Amino acid sequence: MPRVPLPDELGRRAFTTAEGVRSGLGTGRLRGPDLLRPFHGVRTVAEASDTVARCRTYLPRLRPGQFFSHDTAARLWGVPLPTRFDPTAPLHVSTFAPRRPPRTRGVIGHELGPDRATIVVRGDLPATDAASTWLQLAGVLALDDLVAAGDHLVLDPAVLDPLDLRPFLSLDELVEAAREFRGRGSRLATEAAPLVRVGAESRPETLVRLLLARSGLPEPVVNHVVTAVDGRFIARVDLAYPDLRIAIEYDGDQHRTSTQQYEHDIARFDRLHEAGWLVVRVRSHGLFRDPADTVARVARALAARSR
Repeated sequence: MPRVPLPDELGRRAFTTAEGVRSGLGTGRLRGPDLLRPFHGVRTVAEASDTVARCRTYLPRLRPGQFFSHDTAARLWGVPLPTRFDPTAPLHVSTFAPRRPPRTRGVIGHELGPDRATIVVRGDLPATDAASTWLQLAGVLALDDLVAAGDHLVLDPAVLDPLDLRPFLSLDELVEAAREFRGRGSRLATEAAPLVRVGAESRPETLVRLLLARSGLPEPVVNHVVTAVDGRFIARVDLAYPDLRIAIEYDGDQHRTSTQQYEHDIARFDRLHEAGWLVVRVRSHGLFRDPADTVARVARALAARSR
């Protein structure tokens, strides 16, 4: 027997089984193999490809006064976390006391004090504000990843997205939030806040900066713009020691997989070399597996240029 087609409205989004019944679908159709069951009583036709889509599959169950928080809110803010998106990972959904948080499969519920967050809308999804989300991360992240999260939230990018205004909060606001925080992770937040910098555009950039400073080397400048004597733009580099004309560039996977990106970077490095800059290139191996080698290479560059 041919499968009963879904109504157009239900085929475009997640829906509850009650909605399905009201639309004329029988219980057998709602158990059909073409329908996924991301949460109890919810059906959808496609697996979520990112956190936004995953949260939208929960929207039919989201009650008034509930909102996304913690790791889930961080991903809605685009925070670079040490783990990749997992479509099977539970969502973090919170309420303000005395409302009770949700208790269902696929969700971690939290009950927050009314002064612990402000609710904002990310796209069409209710979530904790940027500062509160960062403080929630202080209870679960390591120091360097918490700094990377802060760097992301305070970033004022060179290329602006008019539909997503940045920065999400100022550095002063982040430092003040850490100073006033008394919850889980407050000590780590207090330690991390002074290490946050405006300008870092990726998690690896932050991790390299922290690695060098922790190893006793001078802290490099973040996203430095290199110009010629006549003021002509040459390049913007991830990290730099401007006085010594040393640039430190992190080569991510896009440098390996994109021919266009590769050619663009080669041209940048040529321009920097012609302007008298020494470029130290760092790959994933030199950051996550052999950080001592990265520190040694930068130290040698500093020594050579300091003579």
